[in-house]
Amino acid sequence: MPTTTETPSAPVPSSATAAPPAPARRRRRVGRAAPTTTLGGLALRTPYYVFTGGLALIFLFPLIWAGVASVSPQAGSAQTDGWGFGNYVTLAGYQAGIGQYLLNSVVVSGLTVLFTLVTSLLGGYAFARFAFPGKNILFMLTLGILMVPYATLLIPLYVLLNALHLQNSLLGLALVLTMFQLPFATFMMRISFESVPTEMEEAALVDGCTSFGALRRVLLPAVKPGLITVGLFAFLAAWNDFIAPLILISDSSKLPLPLAVANMRQQIMGIVDYGATEAGVVVLALPCVVLFLLLQRHYVQGFMSGALKG
Repeated sequence: MPTTTETPSAPVPSSATAAPPAPARRRRRVGRAAPTTTLGGLALRTPYYVFTGGLALIFLFPLIWAGVASVSPQAGSAQTDGWGFGNYVTLAGYQAGIGQYLLNSVVVSGLTVLFTLVTSLLGGYAFARFAFPGKNILFMLTLGILMVPYATLLIPLYVLLNALHLQNSLLGLALVLTMFQLPFATFMMRISFESVPTEMEEAALVDGCTSFGALRRVLLPAVKPGLITVGLFAFLAAWNDFIAPLILISDSSKLPLPLAVANMRQQIMGIVDYGATEAGVVVLALPCVVLFLLLQRHYVQGFMSGALKG
């Protein structure tokens, strides 16, 4: 009996004591290698951080400078002594008032975004999912509008809007701005629809959906990043546009905010109120910055949707 009990008990402690050192040695090796990997990764990423930080500083410096200048003392402005919001008070009381100009810009930008989203959604869906004669030629003609200089079309459009009784109206201005956004918007929506697998739409059609029902229930949520990208581009273009309102709008009470801020420079005897002008720049830039920060994740996804096709 002693011999039978001693022989199986001898290998057990040897195996139990031999197993743990291997993980311990691995842990020690990992622990020693981790600082080297971290320092090496930091050294490799430092130029990237310096480069991107420098670019961010270059792009943000004008906006920061405008914000500081709008509240700092400026000669010939309402804020001559100390720091405050006197320049914004001057901006608020300029001619029709900052509220009216802001409302005009919101109306024009909102209509432009609405018209662009609806038209590009249907156009991109048709180009991506349907086959019809001349599809590629029509798509190339749509993109060909991008090759036409912007300013050369404004005078013919002015004559056309005058014939339609839409000249000097916010609706006519929104239609013109929508026309210039449609080529890029249609292109973006086409590649967004093409990146969605056709099996999703076919499954919806098998379940009894019509083409419009499949678009509304299945495809529309799938192309939401593309829609946000198109809408953001349309908003930024309409909000900051200067040339089209300058030619198409003649009533001072219907001017959008960029044109109103530019008119503030035309003061008496060549004196320009730079403080109020900088305040107008800040008011112009603030909605664009806020929208971009809120929608930047969807904005990047919309641009990457076509790159991930296939």
